[in-house]
Amino acid sequence: MKKELIHELFEKFEQSCYIYKDVECWSARELQLLFNYSEWRNFVKVVDKAKEACKNVGERVFDHFVDLNKMVEIGSGSSRSVEDIALTRYACYLIAQNGDSLKNEIAFAQTYFAVQTRKQELIEQRLLDIERVIAREKLSKSEKKLSGIIFERGVDERGFAVIRSKGDQALFGGFSTQEMKKKLAVPDSKPLADFLPTLIIKAKDFATELTSHNVVEKDLRGEQMISAEHVDNNKAVRKMLVQRGVKPESLPASEDVNTVKKRLMTEDKKILKEVKEVKKKKN
Repeated sequence: MKKELIHELFEKFEQSCYIYKDVECWSARELQLLFNYSEWRNFVKVVDKAKEACKNVGERVFDHFVDLNKMVEIGSGSSRSVEDIALTRYACYLIAQNGDSLKNEIAFAQTYFAVQTRKQELIEQRLLDIERVIAREKLSKSEKKLSGIIFERGVDERGFAVIRSKGDQALFGGFSTQEMKKKLAVPDSKPLADFLPTLIIKAKDFATELTSHNVVEKDLRGEQMISAEHVDNNKAVRKMLVQRGVKPESLPASEDVNTVKKRLMTEDKKILKEVKEVKKKKN
């Protein structure tokens, strides 16, 4: 495929994109022409195959294919309503995958939407990674805060470790910290929280903040009273999760949060370097 045609197709696909209900979309009617299908009925057959592929991977079809009606001019200043479909980038990718790859337009679209969809997935994953790192750092701060509060109320480091362990046992339905580490294959030298999914990190953080608040409000003192409070708070958080169909002890381990943090830092350095190179070229 010649560079001139690639550039032309790229511009056409970029310009035909529009925003529908805050989502980036393409019109199936416009895509029909971009994909070089002369008849709507033939293009609809490809769309139907794409819908089936969407369903087969567990995606909700109506999240990516939205039936619409649009007005089109038919001459002499008159217009009529025709069927159309608002397509997400992923829907366009599936249509391209099910189209006639002998057409230059389809061959281009298969690569165009595959790359763009992958970019979106990478962005979404990066945001999830950032959220998890922030949640883990927040938990560390909350535990440090609780440690300081209870130290002033007669609990030493050993006592704090016991309190935290009992809290874990309450949150994980009877599984101790060590049992959960074994269950999730967490190295002995690593904290359990480094391998927990974001939701459970936030759950532990919430329970810890509740304990800090109530220790002060209720003026609790000593390991026994504070431990009982922390256990109650973790049980309350667990009850809420279980009611919503989440059992903390049943969720799989996540990637070591420190590995995630290093990857994000490496990506940040790479992005910064690329930005500097672009600025240098402009100057």
